[in-house]
Amino acid sequence: MTLAAAQSRYEAEVSRQWAAHPADGAHDLGHLRRVWARAQLIAFDEPCDMAVLLAACMFHDLVNLPKSHPDRARASTLSAEAACHFLRQDGFPEDKLSAVGHAIAAHSFSAGIKPVTTEARVLQDADRLEALGAIGIARMFHVSGAMGGGLFHADDPMALHRPYDDRAYALDHIETKLLKIVETMQTAPSRAMATERAEWMLSFRTRLLHEIG
Repeated sequence: MTLAAAQSRYEAEVSRQWAAHPADGAHDLGHLRRVWARAQLIAFDEPCDMAVLLAACMFHDLVNLPKSHPDRARASTLSAEAACHFLRQDGFPEDKLSAVGHAIAAHSFSAGIKPVTTEARVLQDADRLEALGAIGIARMFHVSGAMGGGLFHADDPMALHRPYDDRAYALDHIETKLLKIVETMQTAPSRAMATERAEWMLSFRTRLLHEIG
């Protein structure tokens, strides 16, 4: 089966499993496709087993729990288990399943699992790049709004005289988490992309502060 055919098959399975619990706007098929596209770019300099990488990219959010869910830290592990169950039944090579499972489990911030394979490092980077740049800004505000947060603190948007609170104010999330992602990049191509995207986010924040006075 070609990679394109496998991608189509995997997307159909993800859509089927998500049907009972629709994905949020930050974790949809568009997100999976962007992660896969970016992973392929990174893989030019970080050779991977592309069949493993594709499966991991397509299924990494198969079990997508809200950030406020008590089992959020287990979401990637649950995704890995569900993905390997499907792939085994679908005839995916048995000797590659553990690599897919590890890459999926290790991609998550909250799981705290260190990526030890090239495929895991590439997936983690490709997924984390989604939190930066223009798409990162869009997802940041979307998720914050879905959780009941505001855009920014009206009187102190840069938290000069208050502690950061990214659950209450989306803009705080840039400083508390997003800018720190650059230092977590596992591969050289990803670090270059992350740096450029982080600089764009700072430019956006400067423009936003200018507009709100």
